[in-house]
Amino acid sequence: MATMLTDEPKAVAEQAARQTVLSILLALSFTHFLNDMLQSLIPAMYPVLKDSLKLNFTQVGLITLTFQMSASILQPLVGLYTDKKPKAFSLAIGMGFSLIGLVSLSFAHTFPMLLVSVTLVGMGSAIFHPEASRLAHMASGGKHGMAQSLFQVGGNAGSSLGPLLAAMVIVPFGQFNVIWFSVAALLAIIVMINIGKWYQGNTHRIKPKKVAEVTGPAFSTGKVVFSLFILLVLIFSKYFYMASMTSYYTFYLIDKFHVSVQSAQVYLFIFLFAVAAGTFIGGPVGDRIGRKYVIWISILGVAPFSLLLPHANLFWTAVLSVFIGVILSSAFSAILVYAQELVPGKVGMIAGLFFGLAFGMAGVGSALLGKLADATSINYVYEVCAYLPLIGILTGLLPNVEKAGFTQRGEVSKEA
Repeated sequence: MATMLTDEPKAVAEQAARQTVLSILLALSFTHFLNDMLQSLIPAMYPVLKDSLKLNFTQVGLITLTFQMSASILQPLVGLYTDKKPKAFSLAIGMGFSLIGLVSLSFAHTFPMLLVSVTLVGMGSAIFHPEASRLAHMASGGKHGMAQSLFQVGGNAGSSLGPLLAAMVIVPFGQFNVIWFSVAALLAIIVMINIGKWYQGNTHRIKPKKVAEVTGPAFSTGKVVFSLFILLVLIFSKYFYMASMTSYYTFYLIDKFHVSVQSAQVYLFIFLFAVAAGTFIGGPVGDRIGRKYVIWISILGVAPFSLLLPHANLFWTAVLSVFIGVILSSAFSAILVYAQELVPGKVGMIAGLFFGLAFGMAGVGSALLGKLADATSINYVYEVCAYLPLIGILTGLLPNVEKAGFTQRGEVSKEA
């Protein structure tokens, strides 16, 4: 009898962990949409800031580096801390930093003040991403690829909308008007507080991870470390190329095809919308056919299009950018879930590490590519970056996690 009483709460917790909470996943995707929409205003403002503050490409790259590094350095630390001590309302706190950064950005008329403003927005991102990824994992009911893709698609949809909003509000009316987007930050905080309340009442969904099992043959520590290293190299390839598109695509179009700033922002929106559309593919397809194959296709598969891009006219540049965005964006959800399956039980730490590295690579890439553009030309940047997706061939060195028999913590093995 005592055994039954002891086992019953455990059974209830395990059953709850297997139920997908779609309302929470949608709320997380919506807050990710708002969070990344606000962040994407920063690179969307670069043409305005470059002209008004007389910045060179190196300084533009330094803005991105500062923003991304403030996010990347903190994210693994936040993830590691919240793995041990989950904080229900950390999402709202993070958005509070972003709100302060936005207000500061609207008044920033010196280069140092710009750097302070983007640092605050970066800190908000550092707090948001690891804990939101954990919540998506908690609410997934075992459908981790689908949950991460739904979470990611919100962020990428927001990123795609940022340049369009900047073209309508900031480019014609000036930098100060970024302050109006603080309304979106306040809305996000309200939704995040409600998510936090759900989090407080559902901490039992974390508990099954303590009784996790790994069935089938486990990889050695060396194999896990080597696989994580390969994944980090693939992140480097993906986000260096993404940095060339998100930070310098508008300048490339203006320089090569002589389009207006607003027209260039529309083309950037098309690319980022393709990124958002492609994001949802990687997770569910990875759940079905295996994440290794999605990673392989999504990075190496971009190479033919990236190699053609520097030689295309305006129409075909737009078409190629859509293919690049759709294919390349499917990688991250698959990479993240693959890594979480390699290191089960460290959901927040792995999410923080990979989100942080993604932000860090984007920042470093933007700074280096800006320096290269100043030294050569913006066209040369795209000729060099065209070869980065070829690094995707390293995916062949990754083991098949699914065939190794891993089951996520909190899931019931089919063999059990």
